[in-house]
Amino acid sequence: MAYHSNGQVGMPEWVIKWLINALALLIVSYVPYRGGTLLEIDGAGAALIAAMVLGIVNTFIRPIFMMFSLPLRILSLGLFTLVINALMLCMGSWLMGNAFNIPGFWAAILASLLLSLVSSALNHLIRGDSR
Repeated sequence: MAYHSNGQVGMPEWVIKWLINALALLIVSYVPYRGGTLLEIDGAGAALIAAMVLGIVNTFIRPIFMMFSLPLRILSLGLFTLVINALMLCMGSWLMGNAFNIPGFWAAILASLLLSLVSSALNHLIRGDSR
């Protein structure tokens, strides 16, 4: 359990982040894209698992990509980070199989941008901050 500054017991921070990311995935899955949707997720359960898979991928694999791509990120003034985020989303989709699909690389870039925006907005609304 997590203790807040006022002494109340609440949900741990990682559970709140996990639920917010799953909700962001569900919201972005309704964005239309070339006759389909930007992301295809098989319901709320798959969104929870996908949020967990993406969290694990971003924790362990993304830092390696960020380190080796430093020259490209410097030359592109940080824009290459969008490509890395799209690759992590594609990797999460690949690991999830048919429960979580992305129609292509450009869809992954757009989805990663939208996931960042929606996740930030949800963090601000639910937690009252911009973490």
